[in-house]
Amino acid sequence: MPKKPFYSEGLYFSCARCSACCRYERGYVFLSKADVQSLVQACKMEYGHFVQVYCRWVPMGDGNERLSLREKAGFDCIFWSDGCTVYRNRPLQCRTFPFWASVLSSQAAWKTAQSGCPGMGQGEFHSGEEIEACLAEQQEEKLISRKNSGVRGV
Repeated sequence: MPKKPFYSEGLYFSCARCSACCRYERGYVFLSKADVQSLVQACKMEYGHFVQVYCRWVPMGDGNERLSLREKAGFDCIFWSDGCTVYRNRPLQCRTFPFWASVLSSQAAWKTAQSGCPGMGQGEFHSGEEIEACLAEQQEEKLISRKNSGVRGV
């Protein structure tokens, strides 16, 4: 019988809106069509203009690129300004933190992430089933990608 994941009995987490996951470190927030549609609505912009202003294409090493949010200087998320300016419309990747496969890969990985996030281990209880549903939603999400155009910084 396979061993149950450490989170199978549930975990506590409530976003403290500390912005630790949104600032100071390089990273990618990959986007699906649903993410972009929600952000377009929040920003009251047309799709193409939104992508041009707020997004970048990231080479994936397999001949494809994925659409990601841009970062400001200092690696802050493009939507960070004294907090998340699009919190209600934030992408799935942001909404499901810390319930990411990488963070849930082991109890040690969880504890490492927890050291930088005051909301982990606090607040709302999330059952093992809820956590599995977050992981499944991320797995099923169709991220926007294209063949590598060879154009940098677009």
